[in-house]
Amino acid sequence: MVMKRDGCSVSREALEEMRLMALDRLSEGESPRAVSASFGLHRSWAYKIREKARGRGKGKRALRSTKGSGRPRKLDAAQERQVFRWVNGKNPMQYGFDFGLWTRQIVRELIEQRFGVALSLASVGALLARVGLTPQKPLQQAYQRDPQAVARWQRETYPAIARQAKREKADIYFWDESGFRADAVQGKTWGAKGQTPVVSVPGQRQSISAASAVSSKGAFWFVTYTGGLNGSLFIELLRKMMRGRRKPVHLIVDGLPAHKTKAVRDHVDELEGKLTLHFLPGYAPDLNPDELVWSYAKRTGNARRPLQAGEKLAERIHAQLAEIARRPALVRSFFRHPSVAYISDL
Repeated sequence: MVMKRDGCSVSREALEEMRLMALDRLSEGESPRAVSASFGLHRSWAYKIREKARGRGKGKRALRSTKGSGRPRKLDAAQERQVFRWVNGKNPMQYGFDFGLWTRQIVRELIEQRFGVALSLASVGALLARVGLTPQKPLQQAYQRDPQAVARWQRETYPAIARQAKREKADIYFWDESGFRADAVQGKTWGAKGQTPVVSVPGQRQSISAASAVSSKGAFWFVTYTGGLNGSLFIELLRKMMRGRRKPVHLIVDGLPAHKTKAVRDHVDELEGKLTLHFLPGYAPDLNPDELVWSYAKRTGNARRPLQAGEKLAERIHAQLAEIARRPALVRSFFRHPSVAYISDL
């Protein structure tokens, strides 16, 4: 018994060639049954070819493959652009939903509410991809963050600090602290799907803290220390940073309690204008370019080469931060990040 070929498994180009060859053979007098059998297709196939090619203005042209138009989209181009505007940079809660992350289900419900059009989840996914939206892990921001305070800092407070520093011929630095652990795993790695990769880390738990101050002109100062930060230690670190400086410094810090103690205020007053502290809005670490320094250090340090046997974390971190200090161009590059584009020494 001869197995019949499934036409669906043959490419469009091959099917077109088969139809044209079949028409030639039919024109030469070969029977439709024999032509169909020679291609391994049902005997009715050649009859359909002959019927389709008959008639004025048809012939081989009627047998050519044509690109299917497909089912028309339910949303027009303007509506698809509106979906992009709804989702991009917005929160579903702004549209009355009780969930803060976009899902295909929520987008589908919003489209049905606003446009009266019902789409499948697969169609919603295809629509989002078509307009340039992809599923991504969102950055987190504290709900206590005050958008008005952030905007005021960017438009008014920082420009005023920059003007004051220019009048005083002072330097502006951004300050921040961070901690490092020898057994911390930063970043991502590749592995087989469904099998979480295992990364070897040192068995000994070493940790070290560091503070740094960064300038848009490429200057970078740092110090390492152990333990948590309090007011007394902060004063000690400030003394180290100010040692040997000729210009006044405007230092921008976050609202950590250790930065705001009475002892710190008294110490700053004793410096008689050589040091001025300014405080960033609460819950807005993205306004501080020093956060980008720590992100860079943690992605390129132990994450790339874990500590070897006998190696000290404090020495490794000190060496890495010293390398950053030797690269002013790298330091300046942190200030080109969109989150800190407001910074200018004017």
